[in-house]
Amino acid sequence: MTPPQARRPIVAANWKMNTGPADGSELARAVAAQDLPFAQVDVVLCPPSTGITSVAAAVRDSPIAIGAQHVYWETDGAFTGEISVPMLSGLAAYVIAGHSERRQLFGETDDDVRRKTLAILAGGLTPIVAVGESLDQRDAGQTLGVLRSQVTHVFELLTPEETAASVVAYEPVWAIGTGRNATPQQAQEAIGWIRDTVAEAQGSTTADQVRIQYGGSVSPENCEELLSREGVDGALVGGASLDAAKFATIVRAAAP
Repeated sequence: MTPPQARRPIVAANWKMNTGPADGSELARAVAAQDLPFAQVDVVLCPPSTGITSVAAAVRDSPIAIGAQHVYWETDGAFTGEISVPMLSGLAAYVIAGHSERRQLFGETDDDVRRKTLAILAGGLTPIVAVGESLDQRDAGQTLGVLRSQVTHVFELLTPEETAASVVAYEPVWAIGTGRNATPQQAQEAIGWIRDTVAEAQGSTTADQVRIQYGGSVSPENCEELLSREGVDGALVGGASLDAAKFATIVRAAAP
């Protein structure tokens, strides 16, 4: 497999249902003012949809990219409350698809995640496809099977080029917002399984190119050990990303 330094690390901030346009812009400017290794790491901020325009404006003169937390797979129509990929044109470069909270709380299925991913790619944006197992599934020894199923369901309809251009976020459900993160060994092992699944479906060249992050209670205290592991290509950061200094520490830890 390609060594991790050949894949540019990516660290994305998922602000979830926090910040409005004004305080989101303030937080974005605070992140941009940090001493970040932009030459080595892609940095993405994913505010709530109501703040995408203002946050994008706040970081327009910086290398920071904007991501959306959610989209619907149709381009337009009678879908009250939804946001489509074309609506993000000129504002966002990335979109998260399949976050465990969307799956658990809002009933999103693997089919939904696949439709979203295809729509994101068709619209010229980059999907961050989140996959991960529950605590019950891990305790039952089902982690590998769950990851293979989730990854295959999404990527089996993509071309190798589309897969290579995507980002995968391994997020064990039991580590989301709990303060309990996977050990570096667990994260590295699961990410290896994901990459092997891609290789089986689309070849080792594609698997070498796709970037795979770790997400799940990433913090300044654990980021260095997690992100220094071979094959871990950055992080999808939740709570810690609401603090500019903490987020900056995680971004620096991702630099090769």
